[in-house]
Amino acid sequence: MPNGKPAGIRCVQLGPDNRCLLFGKPEKPKVCSNLIPSKEMCGQTFGEAYEYLEFLERYTTPTS
Repeated sequence: MPNGKPAGIRCVQLGPDNRCLLFGKPEKPKVCSNLIPSKEMCGQTFGEAYEYLEFLERYTTPTS
């Protein structure tokens, strides 16, 4: 996503199985490469993980 990914919008680099299509590739964005999963972030289900990531996007993204 050339201009960055807006909060709440699914990344175009996620495959149908929700895996990153750029994983392990040099063009993977730095913000994604620096993301370190934790139990708190991943939760017990996909839904819990998605909620946490959505929270990070909405409340830790600087506004201009």
